[in-house]
Amino acid sequence: MVDDQFERLSPKIRTTIASLTSKPIAFLFNTHMHGDHTGGNINFNSKKTILIAHDNLRNSLSEKLAEQPELGAAILPEITFSDDVTLYDREETIMAFHVHNAHTDGDAMIYFTKNNVLHMGDTYFSGRYPYIDLKNGGNIEGYIKAQRKALLLINEDTKIIPGHGRPSAKQELASYTEMLEMIKANILKAIKDGKTLEEVQQAQELTSSYDATHGSGFINPEKIRATFCNSLKQ
Repeated sequence: MVDDQFERLSPKIRTTIASLTSKPIAFLFNTHMHGDHTGGNINFNSKKTILIAHDNLRNSLSEKLAEQPELGAAILPEITFSDDVTLYDREETIMAFHVHNAHTDGDAMIYFTKNNVLHMGDTYFSGRYPYIDLKNGGNIEGYIKAQRKALLLINEDTKIIPGHGRPSAKQELASYTEMLEMIKANILKAIKDGKTLEEVQQAQELTSSYDATHGSGFINPEKIRATFCNSLKQ
C-alpha cells in the first residue's frame, strides 16, 4: 500500500482494499510527511503492517509526535532509508527511492517494475499547479529534478499515480515538466530585472500560458508565482 490519506478516511480505504483482497497489508509506504498522506498511519500500523519511509519523513513525524504525544508512536515508520530500498515480492520488484528537496525534504517515489506503475506522491500534481512546501525543504529546482528522474525511469506504457489529480502517463508528465521549466525561466528573468515578490505575484503574463489549464486548484496562479519567486531567491 502507498500512503493512507487523512485519518478519517481509513474505514473507507479498508473497505475498498477488502473488496480487492482478503490478505493483510504487509508493507505501507509513505511518500512524504503531510497529513493527507500519513494521517492514517495510526490506523494501519500494526504487527502485521510495517511502515516504510525516508529518514527525513520519520524525523518530521517524530517532531510532530513530540508536540502531540497523544497521537502515539504508530504514526512513525519502522523502516527508513536514506537513498533507496527494494522489496522483492515473487514476480514483482518494488523500488522506493528518495528525490532530494522536491515537494519536501523527505519525498519518495515508489516504482512497481513488473506492473510498470510509478507512484510519485506530491512530486507530481496532475493537471494543476504543484504545492511546493518551502518551509519543509521543498524547492522548485529539486521538484523539476525529481520529475526529470522519473522520466528517465519510465516508458510510454508506465501508469503514473500523482499525489493529486488523475492518473497520468509519460507524455503528460513530460509536458508538465516543460511547463515548470518555462515558468522558472520567466520568473528568473523577472527576478534578474529587479522585480519584487509583490510585482512577480501580480505579473500575470509570467504564467498566463498555463493558468487556464493548471491554475484552478488549491495553488492558484498568484500562489505559484510567489512559490517560484521565493524558491529561486533562496
